[in-house]
Amino acid sequence: MESWSPIAVPRLPGTPRQLRLYDTATQSLQPVAPGRAARMYVCGITPYDATHLGHAATYLAFDLVYRFWLDAGHEVHYVQNVTDIDDPLLERAERDQDDWVVLAMRETALFREDMEFLRVLPPTEFVGAVETIPEIVEFVRKLLASGAAYRADDPEYPDVYFAHDATGRFGYESNYDTETMNALFAERGGDPERPGKRHPLDALLWRMARPGEPSWESELGEGRPGWHVECSAIALNRLGIGFDIQGGGSDLAFPHHEFSAAHAEALSGDEPFARLYVHAGMIGLNGQKMSKSKGNLEFVSRLRADGVDPAALRLALLAGHYRSDRQWTADLLGEAEQRLASWREAAALPSGPPARELVDQVRDHLADDLDTPGALAAVDAWMDQARTTGGTDADAPGLLADTVDALLGIPLHRVG
Repeated sequence: MESWSPIAVPRLPGTPRQLRLYDTATQSLQPVAPGRAARMYVCGITPYDATHLGHAATYLAFDLVYRFWLDAGHEVHYVQNVTDIDDPLLERAERDQDDWVVLAMRETALFREDMEFLRVLPPTEFVGAVETIPEIVEFVRKLLASGAAYRADDPEYPDVYFAHDATGRFGYESNYDTETMNALFAERGGDPERPGKRHPLDALLWRMARPGEPSWESELGEGRPGWHVECSAIALNRLGIGFDIQGGGSDLAFPHHEFSAAHAEALSGDEPFARLYVHAGMIGLNGQKMSKSKGNLEFVSRLRADGVDPAALRLALLAGHYRSDRQWTADLLGEAEQRLASWREAAALPSGPPARELVDQVRDHLADDLDTPGALAAVDAWMDQARTTGGTDADAPGLLADTVDALLGIPLHRVG
């Protein structure tokens, strides 16, 4: 599957910092210590609807990680999947009397456009579940052979399930208790009441073909993959066990990230799946949680059509900390537009106060669990000084522009 267009990222002077991020598994800030090549997997979209601001905020957070690693001189191997076969996609296609393949292709193309609009750096590998079905089949076959998976006791549909306790570590990633896991599993795509399973929390690996559903021939029998196993197979085959970051929205901590880690650890016999599990907060709209079921989504494509500046949209989303649940309002966008205008005015000055300290300040804030509010405030402070007291450093406005471009993804117009 094709990704979107790459973006040139300026190089900055000075000393890079080591990143610390909040790890859901340990519930603490942890140093991110990649090798020469930093490895990250971020769970992608299920392409049955347009990119909303919750998606955008999540991918912007991990875009900052990508940019921070580039600033530190790392190569970055970033993998993102697309769940282009799953129940929500099929349900939406049936509801709209659409072809599920066409729907997936159309919404994936729109997602690419939205990410390019937002200047999100493209993943190294952008991988659809459908194109990796042979990998998934082999993955599930090995889990069956090892005893970590089993067939449901159902003569008509002997689906393959993962024994949730196969690793002896289940629950370590999300830290949820059994009651919470049971509730979330039922809410987020699980099938706890499915007859023939050994335990309500066991997760589907391979769904045997049902009438009218798409399916693929395989040695497991004709069928299609479950949700979690696609990320296990895609990440393990491309990044290996123990990669640096598995990322996504906070609603993926359980069951999706818990199971994708458990599948991979059971297959490899090694742990952990990822060194850090990093989750972004949810975006609400005018005081309510933004969700497809409520129909109160704010789509990136609509904002694009309204002529919103992508840099202002980025600034609005970066004004809140990535881990916090926060609200989207028209006032938030208006404040971001004003901030962007001020920054561009400062970048267009013929000179300004020295900006090397600003580079360090922005790096320091981002190194501290992506403290974007602090980073934006540091730029505001430099901008206020430039406008009120001026400065004689002719290189400073250009360094300001390079800093916010390289580390925050905000392009500013430069003079000369």
